Amino acid sequence: MGQLVHTLPEGEPVRGVTLLAGEIYLLRYKERDQVEVYNVITYRLLRCLTVPKIRGFNDMTSCEHYHCVYISDYIVKCVHRLDIQGAFTRWVLSESPWGISVNTSYNVLATCPDVRKIKEFSSHGQLLREITLHDDVVNPQHAIQTRSGQFIVCHGSHDDPVHRVCMMSADGRHIVHSHGGHCGSDISQYNVPIGLAVDDNEFVFVADLRNRRVKLLSPTLEYVRQVVSRDHLKWRPYRLYLDRQRRHLYVVDNERDKMQRTNTAGRVVMFNV
Repeated sequence: MGQLVHTLPEGEPVRGVTLLAGEIYLLRYKERDQVEVYNVITYRLLRCLTVPKIRGFNDMTSCEHYHCVYISDYIVKCVHRLDIQGAFTRWVLSESPWGISVNTSYNVLATCPDVRKIKEFSSHGQLLREITLHDDVVNPQHAIQTRSGQFIVCHGSHDDPVHRVCMMSADGRHIVHSHGGHCGSDISQYNVPIGLAVDDNEFVFVADLRNRRVKLLSPTLEYVRQVVSRDHLKWRPYRLYLDRQRRHLYVVDNERDKMQRTNTAGRVVMFNV
């Protein structure tokens, strides 16, 4: 199991967390000051930033090469870009983006579940290519590209029968490896695998939302162990970020109102893995 390191303050629901230039960027679901910036060593709140015209923000990632943070917005159907000097720009998509990541070419990968596509953009929003995923990959939530060009994709939403993590070929047409199957709570099953993180050796961390745990898979997607259990969490894991240098796993932990089907509070918990 991962060892608890620190917990950032509870507050509005958290939509994403990432690191940039030695600072923690945390995205909260609120009208103003959506981005909270903390010192990575002391965890002291440094400043808050307001993202203009944001409505349905859903994930966050960063790029050290271009010194910026990206935020996906599924209502406006765009990606917001925040550079380290605090300037905001955005680009529009034709479909709603969900999870986002940055590949080894420093391009942005936006996962679009409604059309089963991964869209690759330059840092300033030029569409470079679209990857249509295999027909069996329904409701993809998040995708990360490996150094070899393959994609790790988690898929399966609340009403879908199949919930899995898949390794896809570089063109998205073939499933190379997979872990999971029918929705469930056994060690080989998932109940909404919603977020991913990959380490330098291409081991895969998976946030298993409704089972309230984070699992570790091998580079060929074989089960290794559980790194975060429901005993470590107050609510449900939503997003992940791995600080590869310090081996700290940041887990977004959100409270869910089952009647309203909305998140009502959130925090970020850090584990040494």
